[in-house]
Amino acid sequence: DPLKFNDFDHETIQIQGSENKSLTQIQEFYKNTNIFVTGGTGFLGKLLLEKLLRSCNELNSIYVLVRNKKGKNVTTRVDEIFEDVLFDKIKVACPKFMHKIIGVAGDCSLPDLGLSIQDRNTLMKEINIVFHAAATVRFDEKMKTAVAINVRATEELLKLAQQMPKLKSYIHVSTAYANCPEKVIDEKFYPPALDYKKLLVMTDTLSDKMMDNLTPIMLDKYPNTYTYTKQIAEDVVKQVGKGLPLGIVRPAIVVTTYREPVRAWINNMYGPTGIVAGTGVGLIRVVHCDEYVNANIVPGDMCVNSIIASAWDVSEQFLEAKHQNKNYEIPIYNFESSNDSPINWNIFMNSTIKYGLHTPSLSAIWYVSLVLEKKYFLYIIYAFLLHTVPAFLVDCVLVCTGKKPKMLKAYKKIHRFSKVLSYFCTQNWTFHSENVQRVCKKMSEKDNEIFFSDLKLLNWNNYFKYCFIGIRTFLLNDSWENLPEAITKWRR
Repeated sequence: DPLKFNDFDHETIQIQGSENKSLTQIQEFYKNTNIFVTGGTGFLGKLLLEKLLRSCNELNSIYVLVRNKKGKNVTTRVDEIFEDVLFDKIKVACPKFMHKIIGVAGDCSLPDLGLSIQDRNTLMKEINIVFHAAATVRFDEKMKTAVAINVRATEELLKLAQQMPKLKSYIHVSTAYANCPEKVIDEKFYPPALDYKKLLVMTDTLSDKMMDNLTPIMLDKYPNTYTYTKQIAEDVVKQVGKGLPLGIVRPAIVVTTYREPVRAWINNMYGPTGIVAGTGVGLIRVVHCDEYVNANIVPGDMCVNSIIASAWDVSEQFLEAKHQNKNYEIPIYNFESSNDSPINWNIFMNSTIKYGLHTPSLSAIWYVSLVLEKKYFLYIIYAFLLHTVPAFLVDCVLVCTGKKPKMLKAYKKIHRFSKVLSYFCTQNWTFHSENVQRVCKKMSEKDNEIFFSDLKLLNWNNYFKYCFIGIRTFLLNDSWENLPEAITKWRR
């Protein structure tokens, strides 16, 4: 049961801070600080909150931007964040941690982040560290929505940060694929696809229909609105963030956790996780993917550790530049595995499935089999034979028995999802990650232990052993108790 797993190397699920006689450099940096987090309800955001509370527990407060949703107020939404199994162990070790959490009503899709005047003043007065992790991660998001959340909100938050006199560090979470038209991606800024001010004027003045019609032309070499707007958001950071202790972290494809606080934890079907889940239940049997292309995936907990360490590094670099009367250059951190711990899609998919066969899902409707086909026309043929034809037959049976057909509709969504992913699964990029490697070397031995983020030390075999168990438990909602029944069903 993943909820009872111990960590592979040592037990890290403890409150790391006050029990030590002395704090590490990174823990000392976070001591007595007030932190503002956007995107706290998402996958990375939850991991970030948990890690800060557990490993930097001498921080003062964490302000979490949360929007009212479905009639639920901020207090209720914040409480729901911490109902996740992710926080079970910290609840036992530190029952009073919630007093450090302050919910802030806001919405990244609204002007001025939807903040009240009182909350804006509080943030300006109190905040020392900002983590801007909020984004719309839907690849097929409408351009207007993607611009509002990924571009305008970035500008609004940077303007707010310019009025924070106590600010020590600000991390903007981007993506390793923000500049995906480039085949070699360095830790530097690239020319924007479009000046962000012009883009904001367009979304403010043009109708939704006109923006939808213009979107394919605007995207040009970009595969979707997500990468397009995240790339332009980086230029916003460069232009609006002048004079601030800023850094940009570009994570690659973030997947299940490696070892903490819950091994193999995941709460979304995005990316390759969705492919593995669909394959595990027998729904997905072919994907458009080159098996020998790098699977540039990174575990969620290691990604968050790198983000936390990068904030510390940003502050140190900013102070050093200030003391030496030099211009501060915004550091960029490409957190990706293709250099330090490379694997390809064949290894990822087949290893995950191989270990997953020992713990099948009770939700499975067919045997597990997966074809990785790089040639698009062959993929179309396979998809028709392995997906569409069986789906049509099942729907015919459902209709004949008086039930509502659903399989063809399901595969329409699966094929749309697969089309989005194929861009990243059929070509290689060369990433440079010198800043990430530099930070790992700069960190003390204890910090490297607590904020484990060195991908060179990642044991993929250990990761694969538990990846599907996490998907089975947290996404497919299979209990550990029904495993014998699932195995019996699988062997029939």
